[in-house]
Amino acid sequence: MTHIIVIGAGITGVTTAYSLSQLGYQVTVLDRHLYPAMETSFANGGQLSASNAEVWNSEATILKGLKWMFKSDAPLLLNPAPSIHKYSWMFEFVANIRNYRENTIDTTKLAIEARKHLYAMAEKENIDFDLERRGILHFYHDAASFAAAGKTNDLLVEGGLERFAVTPEEIKTIEPTLQGEYYGGYFTPSDATGDIHKFTRGLAAASEKYGVRFIQGVDVQSIKTSESGVKIQYKTIDTADLSKSHDASTAEISGDALVVCAGVGSYHIANLLGDRVNIYPVKGYSITVFLDDAESVANAPWVSLLDERAKIVTSRLGEGRFRIAGTAEFNGYNRDIRADRIEPLISWTRRNFNVNTSRVVPWAGLRPMMPDMMPRVGKGRAPRVFYNTGHGHLGWTLSAATAAIISQNIFDTYPVK
Repeated sequence: MTHIIVIGAGITGVTTAYSLSQLGYQVTVLDRHLYPAMETSFANGGQLSASNAEVWNSEATILKGLKWMFKSDAPLLLNPAPSIHKYSWMFEFVANIRNYRENTIDTTKLAIEARKHLYAMAEKENIDFDLERRGILHFYHDAASFAAAGKTNDLLVEGGLERFAVTPEEIKTIEPTLQGEYYGGYFTPSDATGDIHKFTRGLAAASEKYGVRFIQGVDVQSIKTSESGVKIQYKTIDTADLSKSHDASTAEISGDALVVCAGVGSYHIANLLGDRVNIYPVKGYSITVFLDDAESVANAPWVSLLDERAKIVTSRLGEGRFRIAGTAEFNGYNRDIRADRIEPLISWTRRNFNVNTSRVVPWAGLRPMMPDMMPRVGKGRAPRVFYNTGHGHLGWTLSAATAAIISQNIFDTYPVK
């Protein structure tokens, strides 16, 4: 049987492995962690949001970034310390402002298509992941931001999304628990939310029924490719210290093709393979508020929200959890959870909802961002190498579609024997 190796067991790697298994391939997944979905797919904002398909490449984003540079609680924070990788990424980011319109429309179409694949997977495999199909409500505090949102909305609608303006009164009707006064909003009824970690773990377990093998807790050391196949050498990681690996535990695996789905690690792996996949890690933070009393359960929103000014999103994860996420931090591969970045999320929650925040779990993850904000899905330079990576802030939203695309690409190139 034709054997495909997938590097990465996050949402992108697992959906890819599952899609390949459905086409009849033998699949092996390699990952640094002991379990699937332990990095960026662990505790994100939870939104399956075609309404967030707008790419960030705009003059407005750059101006806001400069304005917020020295403000520790700003939604977008840039560490100005010199880095060739960071500044080369930013140069390409600026160069892609000219592609803003086209990329936003294309991303919208991809996000709409992805829903069909994700819902089909969940239904077929009976995966419970706290799915809520109640839409996403974006709200705005002033006339200027609402007017700017209208221009973005035109592109989303052109991409096929049903999304419409709502009045302050309609905002309160759509989500009665939301406190405060707002200028206006946009509502996307077809958007949804869910627990990315639960879905990814559930799909990984389902994949094993189709013969997918997961080799966890390993670090890829070298990759050799040829016209006949690929060979990967890896080491078992000391799980007490992820920076160390044991020389005695080196092993090798061979396959007919390789798919790189390694999130921010894809940048390094692409270098090993002679490709330039200019992914930069953009840190995001979240908190999970546990709704431990009846009042908090009643006062936490069920409709997913996005506060345009604060750049904060919310998701209700079942009866007892409320996820709040946001911020973008350009600070390299630093995964530290900073108190000064978490506190604004907690304060925002207290201002907008009457819920108890005495039990809050913070988290930080690194979004794998390409400078044009578009995922890299396709063949690499080396023979039998493919990529499905670089989804940025939309990995949860887009991965089911890009998994189908790359799997079909592989099938067309190397059919199942």
